[in-house]
Order: sequence, then C-alpha cells, then structure tokens
Amino acid sequence: MKNQVSNEKLRLMVFESARELGNKVDEHLLDIYNLNKDENTFIVPIKENFFDDGHLKVEITETVRGKDVFLLTDIGNYSVEYNMHGLINHTSPNDLMMQLKDGIGACCCHAEKLNIVMPLLYAGRQHRRNTRENLTCGENLRELDNISKIKSFNTFDAHDQGVEHAVHNMEFNNFLATDVILDSFIDDLDVSELKNMVFVAPDNGAAGRRMVYLNSFNSEFINREAGSFVKQRDYNRLVDGKYPILSHDYSGNNDLKGKTAIVIDDMISSGGSILDVIDELKNRNIEHIYVIVTYTLFTKGIMLFDEYFDQKKFDGIYTTNLSYIPQVYKDKEWLHVCDCSKELAQIIYRIHNDLSISDILRDRSESVKKLELKFKQ
Repeated sequence: MKNQVSNEKLRLMVFESARELGNKVDEHLLDIYNLNKDENTFIVPIKENFFDDGHLKVEITETVRGKDVFLLTDIGNYSVEYNMHGLINHTSPNDLMMQLKDGIGACCCHAEKLNIVMPLLYAGRQHRRNTRENLTCGENLRELDNISKIKSFNTFDAHDQGVEHAVHNMEFNNFLATDVILDSFIDDLDVSELKNMVFVAPDNGAAGRRMVYLNSFNSEFINREAGSFVKQRDYNRLVDGKYPILSHDYSGNNDLKGKTAIVIDDMISSGGSILDVIDELKNRNIEHIYVIVTYTLFTKGIMLFDEYFDQKKFDGIYTTNLSYIPQVYKDKEWLHVCDCSKELAQIIYRIHNDLSISDILRDRSESVKKLELKFKQ
C-alpha cells in the first residue's frame, strides 16, 4: 500500500467514477513534487457504500484534518454499479452528485479547504429557465457556494459559463481542453490537410467555441474560414423531451471542395445533430471532416458513427478523457481520446499553492507555435 505524503497538505479524494483519471492526476502531481510514484500517493482512501435501500455513504479511512482536499468526480460515468432491493443499478448524475455532497460532508469539519473538480458540469445543459422549471445547474452551484470550506469549483467547457453568476463566495474556473486536443490533432494530420480549413459550428451555441479553435490556427500557412449551421425545429411537438430538428441550414461559403472541416462543439449526446451536419458538409464536396468535442456521451450508442466512418463520411473524432468512455469505444479507429490528466494536475498544483492560472485559462499560443514548426519542417 502506498504511503500518504507526510509533509504536504495537498490531498485528492477520488471517487470511483473518476478513478482512472484520478490515478493519472496523482502520478503527475508526484512528478511535480519529485516523489516516488511507487511509494507515495496524494489520494485519500475512502469507502463508497451503497445500501440495499438505495442510500449511500462515503467514509474517509485516513485523516484529512488540516488538509487542502480536491474532490474529483465524473458525474457522466454510468458504469459504476450498485444493488438496490436485489436489482443492479447503474449510477446516474443524480447519484454521483449526491455522493459528492456526502464526501464533502464527511471531511467538511476537518479539512482546511475543499476544492471541487467536476470536469463534466452537473446539469450543465439546464443552464436557463424557459418555463416553470428549476434552474438545476445554478441551484446546485449556489448550494455548494454556501459551504464556507469550499474554496474553488473547477470544470471543463461548461455548456454556458453564465452559470457562474450563481456563485459569489467560491471561485468558479472554467477551463478548455483546446491545447491538449490540438496537440494530438496537429500531430496526426498531414500538412496538406491543414492548409485549407473551415471551422464549423453545428449550431449557434457552438459559435464561441468555433472562434477559439479558429484563432488557434492563426498562422500565415493556413487559409481559414468560418461556417455555421442553424437548426430549424418543429415546436409543435416533443419527442424524447426535445423539439425535433427539421433541417440544418448552412451559413458560409458553399464552395468547400478540397477543404478540411473541423466541426466543434462541447459534447456529442445522441450524435444525431453531428451526423446531420456531416451529411450537409459532404453534400458541399468537403474533402476531410473532423469532429472536436470535449465530451462524447454517445447516449444512443456508436453504431451510426461506425457506419458513417466505413462510408468515409468523416475522418475522425477528437475528444478528452475527462468523462467516462467505454473501452470498446476507445478501441475504435475513428475515436481519438486525448489525455488531460497532466493539465488537470497542473491546475490542482497551482490552485493549492495560490499560483496564477491565467495562462491555463486564456493562453492559446501553443497550437500556433506547433503549426508554424510543422510547416517549417
């Protein structure tokens, strides 16, 4: 069993939902502190108990008194199982959110400071009130904000960063995985594919993310342009809680022959919209299509993506390991999973030591430098 680092206040509380990512973050932190990874760990051992009636309890088995604790959870991990009344259930975001709060309660009176690391923001897509409904994301943040021990809340690519207006006491940090994804993306593509690029937003909500990536390719070697799709919906009926999409109307240069398209969004949910966008781009004689998203949920599975890839309708999807992806999906030739654990470890290190995180939040120069070097070589 690894020993807790004795002379450092930093501790990680890693829930089972984020175990794989948390172990990688722990290793990177040990590297930063020049500690032996075989003998030491920052991870606090905990027990995650699910009772037969559905209740749960988090128990800390080693002291966190006086420590600066970072609680890492993945509310998108549906692979964690528990028994209730003899039935096997899979954890939902609600289960894992309640588990996080139980973990906070387990150490709140003893730890010096608490920091939440929730890459996939709980209820992040329920960010505005349309009718008589609860503002789930903002209400949850407000509840955490009222816990005096919580110093920071850290997430990646919030669907709408405006939810931070619910927070007044703890700091709210919204990071982007742009540099990590583009590091792999630029390495993988040939120079011929990078010369003429069109950056596509699949809907109005993705326009801001599209501009981040477009500006990250601000190089004299790249011919860049932007395009957008507007969704036309049928507001007369609801299907599976959504208004059906009637069409995706493209706004931009229709002559896309020979270009490489990057379709950018925060996540793939069922994937229907992304596949419609791919079809529309193919109708405009685009040569290569890549999709870049922070999270791939694939709530309807990946069968259609397999079919589209076999038909050479798109070239690949680039995503992160910030939320759960089944191994069978990771093994797909078209899915490229970029490891964000090193960046996350650096974020935790800086927040713990009260160092600036401004460059991690805003600096997008690394991809430009990498592009310049690739073309010069």
